[in-house]
Formats: sequence, C-alpha cells, structure tokens
Amino acid sequence: MGSTGSTNLREEILKLLEEDREFRYAVAGLLGYREVLERLDRHGEELRRLREDFLAFVKENERRWEEAFRRFETIEKILAEYAKILKEHTDNIMKIEATLGRLGGRWGRNMERMVLEIFREVLEKRGIEPGRVERFEYIDYDGKFYKRKARIEVGVYVHDEKLYLIEVKSLAEYEDMEHFHDKARIVEKILGRRADKSILIAVNIYEDALKRAKELGIDAIYGAVIPPEQ
Repeated sequence: MGSTGSTNLREEILKLLEEDREFRYAVAGLLGYREVLERLDRHGEELRRLREDFLAFVKENERRWEEAFRRFETIEKILAEYAKILKEHTDNIMKIEATLGRLGGRWGRNMERMVLEIFREVLEKRGIEPGRVERFEYIDYDGKFYKRKARIEVGVYVHDEKLYLIEVKSLAEYEDMEHFHDKARIVEKILGRRADKSILIAVNIYEDALKRAKELGIDAIYGAVIPPEQ
C-alpha cells in the first residue's frame, strides 16, 4: 500500500473518531489498556526486584539466626556444665558447714565444761558442783516468750530447791552482760520461777563488762580483767 492508501486510512480513522462515538470509545479503551499494561509491566519488574531483595534478606538473616542459635546452644551447654560443677561444690560446702557446725557445737560444750572445771573451787564455794550443771535449751516456736523460732540456751544448776542460771564465756564483753540478763529473764518466764542467782563465768572479762555485771546483779566469776583500750 502506497502513501496515498496510508493517507486515506488515516483520514478514514480520523473521520470515524470524529463521527463514530462507539469507535472513538473503543480506541480510547484500547489506548487505556495499553497504558495499564505498560504500568503493570513496570510494576511487575519492580515487584520482582523487591521479591529478590526480600528473599536475599531472609536468606542472609537465616544464616545469622542459625549462627546465633548455634552460639546459644554452646552457651547453654557451658552453663549446664557450670551448674553441675556449682551444685557439686555447693553440696560439698553444705556438708562441710554441717560438719563444722556439729564440731563447733561439741567444741562449745567441751569449752564450757573445761571452763567450769577451771573455776571448780570458786563454784563449789558458791554451792555449785560443775559436773551437775545442765544445758537448758528451748526453741520458742510460737514466739510466746521471745521471738518466733528463737533458740534460748543457758546453763542451769538446781540444788536444794535453788535455781542458778549460768553463762560461760572465754571472753566476756559489755554486750554479753546485757544479753545474759535479758536471756535470764526469758528463761525465768519459761520455767515459771525466778532464778536465785545469775552467774557469768569468763576466762577474761573487759572492765566495763564487769562493771555492767554488777549493775545488773550478775555474779561474775573471772580469771583476768582487761582494761579499756587507750
């Protein structure tokens, strides 16, 4: 077809566009679809790139998470081993502490007996036989006399219907006098009777503690008085 034919075709199309409303709408629709398709093509390419970038991101982070999980698993194994070791050490420490506690209790009682024997002559002059001094122990579970579950311990000697409360110390300090005085009052409440005498026996006693003992009415038996520090 020559240029004349092309010209005639264009003129015919233009004429149809001007005169034929349905033809004009049909062409407009085709042109619109083409634009839409072009846009879809462009967006499709963008979506493809986004999808590829997203998949690459996920893949990269999957590697990172896998590495992180591997490290966490290693840390968990190490912590589990440390926990086992710590438990073994804790169990051993508890056994040692329990053993020392028992030994300490026996040593404390033996020390008391030894101190009582050292002062046997002085005690016998007061009518006390050291071998007959008993250990009084009471746990105040309900807090009726002192504090809930408090353990009260003191030496007790009963003779000729007289009650003596005895405390033994290797070294007696000011606070020991206060504590023994308060404890003696609690024991009196527990036993339901007043003690005839409170006696504190110490290998050594601080000067201020001896003075406080006299103020509180405690009979102090001692080996040496330690003067206050200058």
